[in-house]
Amino acid sequence: MMRSILRRTAVLAVAATALATTLATPALADHHGAKPNIVGVAAGNADFATLVTAVKAAGLVDTLSSPGPFTVFAPTNAAFGKLPAGTVETLVKPENKATLTKILTCHVVAGKVMAKDLVAAIQSHGGAYTIKTVGGCQFKAAIEGGKVVITDEKGGKSTVAATDVGASNGVIHVIDTVLMPR
Repeated sequence: MMRSILRRTAVLAVAATALATTLATPALADHHGAKPNIVGVAAGNADFATLVTAVKAAGLVDTLSSPGPFTVFAPTNAAFGKLPAGTVETLVKPENKATLTKILTCHVVAGKVMAKDLVAAIQSHGGAYTIKTVGGCQFKAAIEGGKVVITDEKGGKSTVAATDVGASNGVIHVIDTVLMPR
């Protein structure tokens, strides 16, 4: 009984965070009726300027604009700001394109994974679910303090700050820390 209540509470907390953040972020909404693709949604929000710059530098605009569907765990500018000084500037250089591409594709999952589906997967797998990315990374998702937290391959943790931001070719979940491959 208590476990069931905790599960429902976790799902409601994730859903409430998603709804509140989506409603408070009008720049993510399309004002012309049709939803933009993932790149368009990110480009339409100043909080993703660093991500958009990185996607362009990695040559992933066409890929993330394709039909998909994709699920993108999108780091904000503040998330990139947590990296050591000079890291982003170094990664966007042409000679580091392969490394940047690896990092970015480790934020992308094939298919459309809504927040409720991720929470259900976490719960049905004993409290931790392995997310397999198109970049070949395997991250662990769990619920900590009522929020979905993703642990990357280096042990770093990122909290999902907003969920289910729709795009024509998938969905975006906003994260507060850049996920790193091994």
